[in-house]
Amino acid sequence: MDYDNNSKNNNSPRPRRVLIMTAVEAERDAVLRGLNGAPGIEVRLAGVGPIAAAANTAATLASADGAKPYDLVISAGIGGGFIGIADIGSIVIATDIIAADLGAESPEGFLSLDELGFGSSRLKADEHLSSQWAQAVLKSGLAACTAPVLTLSTVTGSAATAEHLSHRIPGAAAEGMEGYGVALAAHHRNLPVMEIRAISNPVGPRQRELWKIGDALLALERACSLLPEVLEL
Repeated sequence: MDYDNNSKNNNSPRPRRVLIMTAVEAERDAVLRGLNGAPGIEVRLAGVGPIAAAANTAATLASADGAKPYDLVISAGIGGGFIGIADIGSIVIATDIIAADLGAESPEGFLSLDELGFGSSRLKADEHLSSQWAQAVLKSGLAACTAPVLTLSTVTGSAATAEHLSHRIPGAAAEGMEGYGVALAAHHRNLPVMEIRAISNPVGPRQRELWKIGDALLALERACSLLPEVLEL
């Protein structure tokens, strides 16, 4: 079922059963606090990185076969924000979920999966629901934007890599490690997908002592508290 298309009319169905995947327990707990027992939403652990996320999401979706199927899949967590686009403590909700380091090096530069002719490294998030969630977050007083979110197996740790990614994927606002894996598992079952990242640090040189993980988890909790109303659950 394509909620992105169906939601363009006022009588369109809304998801009845939602699966949220987080990488680690701290993110899961923040999401659960925000949801506060809202019905119809389950939160599971994806593991760290796109491979674990894809495998665990696929297994969870398969477990629903023959029972109540899921209608929407969400990748949720904290992540890095690109300087000047997404500040620490803000929320980024994906328009596109991109496997930014899936491809090949060449003398001319990085070649994406698309350029190699092996498929696509870019999956679209549900446009309508993502926009509605971002608007709700903004109304709550949190800074938020909708923009491409990058998935990387190796988190950026230098200014040079951050600049390269910004140049290669204009408008990218955040990076994480699980979104594309979660989205691919959902895509194979023709399910709509969303990704949310609460920003804990700037994308660039790795300065762990400056990360604001607590602030990001609080922002994630606040954003997720708005989700049941957005989805009309």
